[in-house]
Amino acid sequence: MPSGTPFTAESLKFLRGLKRHNDRAWFDPRKPIYERSLKAPMLALIDEINHALIEFAPEYVRPPQKTMMRIYRDIRFSSDKRPYKSNVAAWWARAGLEKTSGGGFYFEINPTSVVIAAGVYMPEREQLLAIRRYLSAAGGNHHAELRKLITGKLAAVMTPFDGLKLTRAPKGFDPDDPAIDLLLCRQWGVSATLPAEEVLKPTFSKQIIDRFKRALPLVTLLNAPLVITPKPGEEAVTAASMSRSLFGLPKH
Repeated sequence: MPSGTPFTAESLKFLRGLKRHNDRAWFDPRKPIYERSLKAPMLALIDEINHALIEFAPEYVRPPQKTMMRIYRDIRFSSDKRPYKSNVAAWWARAGLEKTSGGGFYFEINPTSVVIAAGVYMPEREQLLAIRRYLSAAGGNHHAELRKLITGKLAAVMTPFDGLKLTRAPKGFDPDDPAIDLLLCRQWGVSATLPAEEVLKPTFSKQIIDRFKRALPLVTLLNAPLVITPKPGEEAVTAASMSRSLFGLPKH
């Protein structure tokens, strides 16, 4: 796959204009610019990242069209009626968790910055409970594993989420649990914020891929209580088959 960046100064200019003029009267006549300068480059970048994921996280590979998030906002139940997001973003969910909110990889480009993240951001109620039970000291030593991952080599390039912490122990959990600081969280993960101009550098895709690779053990740990354990060999075969099918690669 070719490396580099498919984005141009026009890409950032469009996002900055959209932030100032978030309405259909501005967007509609400029939709071809969006398609050319943002949508097409995003799909190309996602495709490049997918090829890298095959090597270290094949179960997170998804078709670019499903990985890229819509530019249109869902305003049905929102008081904010602006029709468009002022960013372009992508989300790689784990196979089997595509329709839920398990752990995965994310990045977005907005008018002022690039955000690269990994972890569990908006877990469903059952998932939130499952992760807390998994991290609880009663469930083993997973809380220590999580802390080790966050403070290890990952800390050099990404910062832990603040966690949207509760003020008291969640129902059913011991306030004196050694993992209580983690159990108070409603999300777990890491992120990095870079200047928007990073998208114009030929190393942009490598910056994303490197952080995703470093964050994989963290995402794997958080997804462990959410994924049904397959029969021996089943997961590897499924992930490999999915990747071969997606990219038209030959079977081994």
